[in-house]
Amino acid sequence: MPYPNYTEELLGLKDISLKYVKRCDNKLYIHIEMHKRIHTCPRCGERTSKVHDYRKQRIKDIPLFGEITVIYLRKRRHICPKCGKRFYETVSFLPRYYRITNRLAAYVIQSLKEVGSMKSVSKLVHLSPPTVARIFDHVEYSNTSLPRVISIDEFRGNAGGEKFQCSVTDPEHRKVIDILPNRKTEDIARYFLGYKDRKVVQHVVMDMSEPFRSLAKSLFPRAKIIADRYHVVRQVIWAFENVRKAEQVKFYDSRRKYFKRNRRVLLKRPENLTEEETDQIASMLKISEKLRQAYFLKNEFHKLMECKSREEARKQLGIWNMMAAGYNLPEFQACTKTFINWSEEILNSFEYHFSNGYTEGVHNKIKVMKRNAFGIRDFKRFRNRILHVMS
Repeated sequence: MPYPNYTEELLGLKDISLKYVKRCDNKLYIHIEMHKRIHTCPRCGERTSKVHDYRKQRIKDIPLFGEITVIYLRKRRHICPKCGKRFYETVSFLPRYYRITNRLAAYVIQSLKEVGSMKSVSKLVHLSPPTVARIFDHVEYSNTSLPRVISIDEFRGNAGGEKFQCSVTDPEHRKVIDILPNRKTEDIARYFLGYKDRKVVQHVVMDMSEPFRSLAKSLFPRAKIIADRYHVVRQVIWAFENVRKAEQVKFYDSRRKYFKRNRRVLLKRPENLTEEETDQIASMLKISEKLRQAYFLKNEFHKLMECKSREEARKQLGIWNMMAAGYNLPEFQACTKTFINWSEEILNSFEYHFSNGYTEGVHNKIKVMKRNAFGIRDFKRFRNRILHVMS
């Protein structure tokens, strides 16, 4: 019974003959040879095992046993007895024209699924950052179909000469579909017109962006547009904050600082307040009537967002708009106009429970990736890196 080849199992390389191993300066040098076998001439197809000469090739491999690993392969060059063609033997673990093993390249690509920089990966595998970048540039992502639900949002990418990029995601299955080079409506329209299955899109989720809404209506006429609920609430929070800032400017210095320091308490929901915080708010609201009105409208809007059905939300939104119109607060007047303009999309969010939550999470991860890499200027590499990390 033949003994198993433990050398192959230990090194993870097949069809090799281990000559010797040398350890020096925290580096592992492995000297190997391929098993001799018959090769086919690439020119005439003649089969031969005749060796013309040898050369020693230095190959970088993944770290073994915590040490930098270098393989020295004594490589045969064969000669065809029929046509005289000289050619090197085939090495299964070595890509053509490369001096790194297949598994090292795969390890680099796998390591780049994390949000760390290419420089951090290069230190891990003991390659230069440009080499890591060249390996990663072989990675390509493409998309040929659209899902039932899509989310469109912009983010600050600073790549390819553009300040903003645009992300297209599938919030239902938590998947990034694509990253677009800019947020220009004509370029986004050109991108989506390349899809033949636009009719399958039933829902489009977005923040309250008028250009995106106009685009969605023209590209996906059958789809329901859903306003992201976080961005809806944010309109009210911004209006309340503008009232607070306008009021606190009127106060003397110590009281103004007191209002500013207690901003977080004012933004909390009443049911989450402690007894001490409730007393603080009561004291602050006695000082400013406008702030009291804004605080009431903010809390009433939170109640609206807790509605369980579209019809209930429609009634509550109408009541809230009337209350906001009744107060002499320009900040909330502007907010009311926005809600009337976006009423259908806001109400859709109560019927179809999709949001931009996953998309915002993707953007946060992109920010971490950019910060680790001190920015990625090449858009193609930036796009592929995002899709690779989020795949």
